[in-house]
Amino acid sequence: MRRIVKWMAGAVALFSAATAQAEPVTLEIWTIDRPDQYIYLLKDEFEQAHPDIKLNLKTVQFRDMVNDLARATATGEGPDVTYIDNPEVALFASRGLLLDLTPMIENSKIVKKEDIFPGPLASVTWDGKIYGLPRGANTIALYYNADMFKAKGLDPDKPPRTWDELYDAAKKLNDPAKNVYGLAFSAVATEEGTFQFLPWLQMTGGDYNKVDTEGGAKVLEFWGKLLDEKLASPDTLIRGQYDSFATFNAGNAAMAISGPWELPRMSKDAKFDYRATLLPVPYDGAPRASALGEGDNVILANSKHPKEAFILLEWLHSKMPEVWNRFGFLPASKVQIDNPQAPKIYAVFEESMKYARNRGPHPEWPKISKAIYTAIQSSLTHQSDPKTALAAAQKQIDAVLSK
Repeated sequence: MRRIVKWMAGAVALFSAATAQAEPVTLEIWTIDRPDQYIYLLKDEFEQAHPDIKLNLKTVQFRDMVNDLARATATGEGPDVTYIDNPEVALFASRGLLLDLTPMIENSKIVKKEDIFPGPLASVTWDGKIYGLPRGANTIALYYNADMFKAKGLDPDKPPRTWDELYDAAKKLNDPAKNVYGLAFSAVATEEGTFQFLPWLQMTGGDYNKVDTEGGAKVLEFWGKLLDEKLASPDTLIRGQYDSFATFNAGNAAMAISGPWELPRMSKDAKFDYRATLLPVPYDGAPRASALGEGDNVILANSKHPKEAFILLEWLHSKMPEVWNRFGFLPASKVQIDNPQAPKIYAVFEESMKYARNRGPHPEWPKISKAIYTAIQSSLTHQSDPKTALAAAQKQIDAVLSK
């Protein structure tokens, strides 16, 4: 009898162990995506390919991600995997909050470090180690409504190339009677405002660490002129890129500055001939610049499931050939894009990527960015003139960089 009891107890133990092993691992995932974007669209595919791993998704607003993630890591309640905007990898990596992926990547049969383009690779690198994998890459360009160009006597095959031409086009396209602004862009007091501003500054010789320049003042004067003359909506100061671009899709703006991530939505919402061109330069022959965007997938250092989390990152990386057609991202690594959708627009963004520059990297990037977008807001709301606003920003940036 005792033998039977022992046998039954052993069988129960073995069954319990087998059941425990069969229980799928659930990864907590934070993202900025909406339900019709990236990780939500890939979730089912991943879980079908990896039935032993489940994904629990949580959307965090882009503007809240850094603060929410900082609070969560402090309390030990953070996710396993999260999206981080590329300039902020350094912020978290420098504080030991992200898992060093370097050894995993070295042993990976899917991820090849040498295939990742230099800009995106730099965005996930801190102190010689790799702390994330790019979801893709993006930059910004000028979209325009070709039908409106024709209606106003403008040649849609000759979009604006310089700031003067952009101003002239915006003035001709502006139509208050029809609730149409000449241009939509974002100067919001968040990282998105900094993201849109930096290429303009860089085209004049400045950069994130050198904002107090004559060229920087000219940028703010130009933006201010667009707002003061109501060629751009006053909501430019409070709208992020997503909401700003919605006015273009709705036919309430003739031109708009944004990135390729808009294409999936635009293909459904925009009922007109939309095209894209490179960001206009200050004058013919001026150097070009654009912003390197899109975020990175990272694993938090205290994740209880680093192995499974990296399996997810590898799998997402393997989808790089699909990111343009499905999500409006440019590939962040050397892959073949077969039959790209909107091929002419793809060519514009592919060209723009040649001029895209990283923001930072610096472990205190949010402080630098805040100084910049605060100066933008101060100038555009006429709380101070452009030179004074940028001088104040430079003082704050110098204090951060000197530490």
